[in-house]
Amino acid sequence: MFDDTAFAIHRRELHVHCYRMVGNFEEAEDLVQETFLRAWRARGGFDGGNLRAWLYKIATNTCLDAIKRLKRRAPGRDTPAEIPWLQPYPDRLLDEIAPREDEPDAVVVARETIELAYLALIQLLPPRQRAVVIVRDVLGWSAAETAELLDISVPSANSALQRARATLEERMPARESAPAAPTEEERALLERFIEAHERADAEAAVALAAEDVRVTMPPHPFVHDGHDALRRLMGNVHPDEWRLVPTSANRMPAAASYWRQPDDDTFRAFKIDVVRIVDGRVGEITTFDAALFEAFGLPATL
Repeated sequence: MFDDTAFAIHRRELHVHCYRMVGNFEEAEDLVQETFLRAWRARGGFDGGNLRAWLYKIATNTCLDAIKRLKRRAPGRDTPAEIPWLQPYPDRLLDEIAPREDEPDAVVVARETIELAYLALIQLLPPRQRAVVIVRDVLGWSAAETAELLDISVPSANSALQRARATLEERMPARESAPAAPTEEERALLERFIEAHERADAEAAVALAAEDVRVTMPPHPFVHDGHDALRRLMGNVHPDEWRLVPTSANRMPAAASYWRQPDDDTFRAFKIDVVRIVDGRVGEITTFDAALFEAFGLPATL
């Protein structure tokens, strides 16, 4: 029961759970390791029941302890720029989560529950409310299961869920269900945006963007809104200095950028842009540094 294989089966979904709780890919790695360490130490108390549920309980409490220890508070707004610890999650790793024969009802990672806007928003919730809404509305657990997970009463679990849902409904506009992965149309739009970026063609990039396009760059607090702001950002781009590679993150199209300095003949990993597409236009670009290129399966240089 308690060997590397037993834990490894659940590793990716626990990593995604921790990622939702803390909004940071690298911290989620550490939290999963801590979860398995705690599980190994507590193995004598496992009653032989549902191993997955038992590990989720340990992982959730590990995250709550970490959040308390970090004393991290979101500033009260819900854009990625206001969550400086936010990181993207590679789709190629999300794809590792799939229902197995012994767990046909396992939850598939839907865009609505992993995209950056949702991740940024739930960071505003108090930690216990965050845990409740993830377990109830993302994982689909019952009120009784949630109460047991958090060692609280069912009424307390329901009350926390009600408050969390009210906050989410107030801040996140209603919309139709998003596709499970970037569509062909979204990928084609990304390719056109990549071509415009590599040509340093600001007007072509602006033509692909919504009028209220927003660009943010966590952990920096800057927010760039509208066509004029995008045009100014593109003014810093020069032809032949950039190569962009399409990828995907958080079930959204993304581009990995490589930059070549004038005195260098090598393009080096520089940033990852995660693109939210709205009504066939680039609606938002969230730019991250190059820390996770390896996790995305991307080379460091081109």
